[in-house]
Amino acid sequence: MTFRDRLTSAIEGVSVHKSRSALTVLGVVIGITAIMVVLSVGSGAEQLIVGEIQSFGPRNVFLLPGQQPSGPIDAGGTLSNDSLTLRDYEDLQNLPHVASVVPYVFTNVTSSFESETYGGLIMGSTAGLFDVFALSVSEGRAFDDIDVSSQAAVAVIGQEVKEELFGFENPLGEKIKVKNIPLTVIGVIEKKGQGSFVSFDSAILSPYTVVQQSIMGIRYFHRMTIESDSVSAVPGLVQDIETLMRDNHNIDDPEKDDFFIQTQDDLVASVTMITDIVTALLFLVAAISLLVGGVGIMNVMFVSVTERTKEIGLRKALGATRDDILYQFLYEALLLTGGGGIVGVIMGAALSFLASLALKAFADISFPFIFSISGAVLGVVISISIGLFFGVFPARQAAQKSPIEAIKYE
Repeated sequence: MTFRDRLTSAIEGVSVHKSRSALTVLGVVIGITAIMVVLSVGSGAEQLIVGEIQSFGPRNVFLLPGQQPSGPIDAGGTLSNDSLTLRDYEDLQNLPHVASVVPYVFTNVTSSFESETYGGLIMGSTAGLFDVFALSVSEGRAFDDIDVSSQAAVAVIGQEVKEELFGFENPLGEKIKVKNIPLTVIGVIEKKGQGSFVSFDSAILSPYTVVQQSIMGIRYFHRMTIESDSVSAVPGLVQDIETLMRDNHNIDDPEKDDFFIQTQDDLVASVTMITDIVTALLFLVAAISLLVGGVGIMNVMFVSVTERTKEIGLRKALGATRDDILYQFLYEALLLTGGGGIVGVIMGAALSFLASLALKAFADISFPFIFSISGAVLGVVISISIGLFFGVFPARQAAQKSPIEAIKYE
């Protein structure tokens, strides 16, 4: 028999029981669909987060409290929330090649205006906050360095805060209360959409001097962004920051640092490592359904061999060789798994695309849709490999049947 004859026979064998074939291949379809979704969504999430990190610019260095994270499980580091002080902030501004230092303090609060309330984030910082996060003000103005130094009780609010507290009224000049502290609204942030780090649409921004002392009652910072005057100066600046922080905190042993520094490259590497690990774990979970689907296909193929015992005997009596019978049943298994792999790739891509649309429509997240070519190729290869592995045993059993006994089989 030629390849074409064997393939035609396999197609006829699969087509005899269409419903059973469809149910048999369902496990493979689900597994490949899951793999496609995992790889596509994982790549999209990585691209989204990395894009936001890169938007900060390669000249920015990030100073955080606590010890350097030792791995993806310890991604947040060992926090020592009070290790970044006002002295550190002032001294950092005097380092060579420092263009600006932007400190942050933040907490979740409930704000109110008259009878309306809204729960969200309040962030205290300097005027440099608007440059670091590329924030624009659509109404009013942003607070400036004079507001910070004079501890002016002012606030710039996000679009959601405006809508919830003021509706269609003009919020400028009105006072909102945060922990019974009145803040005068001087500006509204232009709608930015949900980001990977901060949703500024639902945030209140205020001078750190007000948030620190009046609202939170603390004297330290949660984060700092130090901008270098050039990309080439970043490595040297990192060393200068380490030296200054250790001198300020009386640290002789680097292993006892109560702070850690990250550059744009460090953040991208950390995000990539974490997303790769999560994707790999989810990939393994999806692979379990492929294993179950493969076992199901082998079981159905064994049943098919038993049901078609007389057919096998008749084919052998008419001159079919063992290889002819072997390849016929093996091709049937490959048709089932290969077809399931292709359907799974299409369904996975469709679900990933719909997920990106849903996130944009309902969560206002510009989640990129990425068709994973490697995932598509991998899905088809895996599905065909499953057909080969789980189909060869029933095919061999069919090929080894004695033609005389097969014809007599009842």
